[in-house]
Amino acid sequence: MKNLPIGIQEFKKLREGDFLYIDKTKFIYTLINSASYYFLSRPRRFGKSLLLNTIKEIFFGNKELFEGLWIYDKIEWEKYPVIKISFSSIDYMHLGLRNAIDNMLNKMAKNYKITLEESSFSSKFEELIQKLSTDKKVVILIDEYDKPIIDYIDDIPQAEENRKILKSFYSVIKDSDNYIKFFFVTGVSKFSQVSIFSDLNNLNDITLDENYSALTGYTQQELEHYFSEYIEQVKRRYEGIFDDIPAQIKKWYNGYSWDGETFVYNPFSILNFFYKRTFGDYWYATGTPTFLMKMIKENNYTIFDIKNKIIPRGLLDKYEITSITLLPLLFQTGYLTIKKVDLRKMTLQLDYPNLEVESSFNMHLLSYLLGGKTDKTGSLLVQLSESIEQHRIEQFIENVNTVFKGISYTLIDKKEKYFHSLFYLIINLLGFTIETEVMTIDGRIDAVITTDDYIYVIEFKANQDAKTALEQIREKGYHKKYTSGKRKITLLGINFDIENKRIDDYKAEDV
Repeated sequence: MKNLPIGIQEFKKLREGDFLYIDKTKFIYTLINSASYYFLSRPRRFGKSLLLNTIKEIFFGNKELFEGLWIYDKIEWEKYPVIKISFSSIDYMHLGLRNAIDNMLNKMAKNYKITLEESSFSSKFEELIQKLSTDKKVVILIDEYDKPIIDYIDDIPQAEENRKILKSFYSVIKDSDNYIKFFFVTGVSKFSQVSIFSDLNNLNDITLDENYSALTGYTQQELEHYFSEYIEQVKRRYEGIFDDIPAQIKKWYNGYSWDGETFVYNPFSILNFFYKRTFGDYWYATGTPTFLMKMIKENNYTIFDIKNKIIPRGLLDKYEITSITLLPLLFQTGYLTIKKVDLRKMTLQLDYPNLEVESSFNMHLLSYLLGGKTDKTGSLLVQLSESIEQHRIEQFIENVNTVFKGISYTLIDKKEKYFHSLFYLIINLLGFTIETEVMTIDGRIDAVITTDDYIYVIEFKANQDAKTALEQIREKGYHKKYTSGKRKITLLGINFDIENKRIDDYKAEDV
């Protein structure tokens, strides 16, 4: 088996070290033969750097690195001057962005044995482009263009200052068109006031382009083809535990999409999974979404404001630093993805991509609401899981109240929806199936929880009583659609005491 390229972003190192490479060169061939200026947004650790480094080696003319790949005999292998900039590798946090860019340009000029005479970093960039293009036009590849902004997203003045610096830097591109052979920039977000987007009207944004929906990430077909031996290893380890390992892998790590049609696996997660052969939150663990949690907390967003939302397509196109909204930010950072596209209405359905992201995000959110007490949260969830599995409803309600009690009073939005969303969040984290707003002929069920042995049909009330909730279930016959199954059915009426932020009354009835 070929080695798994965990953390390897340099294409040359990957190929020379006999690492596994999922061949994306057919997409790259289309890119370099279709247009000259591209922008691609993808979440962190999704293969953007490897993509640009692969393009770099193509334009360096290093044909030998591509033997056995699709593009090997499809192009004339010519060498071009390449300016490759990665904003994740320059020390702007200590040097300041201006000085870091200036140092980077000086180092690049030295490598090409060029002397730069201009003083400002933007003028140096323009000078470098012109001097490199004496014989052939230059290729410019910019990776994570927005990192100096994203890293200061909770410090708006600094983010705004860095945006202005980047605007000055990128403004050189438009006037250098005659010297540029190919231009490709990647990032996580699309800030409208950074001059890449305002100045370059010929920049092709392929983020949501269905033609490039599998440019990064691994499709199901690619997974089965390239990782077949690793899948067999996992099957042997989980024999007798999971009947269908490919389905379990798909549930955990597939589901990312930028067109609602093609769904891909997260490369970082799947590589780590096959290396460790243990299901875990590999991608999620590499970045704690503290800023997102703070935004959710301060604006009293609930899980229902995040999960399974339909938005206008244009909402994801671009946004301002000073007016960031939650859903576009969750999408661009990879916590939400496109599950469905309505071409007629020009809308997108957003949801969590997979189990890794949903369970990890919800756990982090609940822990954040509980003051960051992750260990306490985990312990409570174990108790909750056992009580609902064993049909110990009184203990289950007590544990739910323990969770409610741990949330700061100032965070409680005094609405039934808020408590309902917290209840959903808890059940979701337990790993049980929970449906909300379930339609029936006679009405809408607030929630239905399914375990191995039981189905709980639930009606919520706020500042009323549980008896009324239970009677509504009976009168409307909410439970009747589930009577044909083998699971036992329990009707559960729950009343939230909003002032005291707790469940003060419940009624349960087995049918």
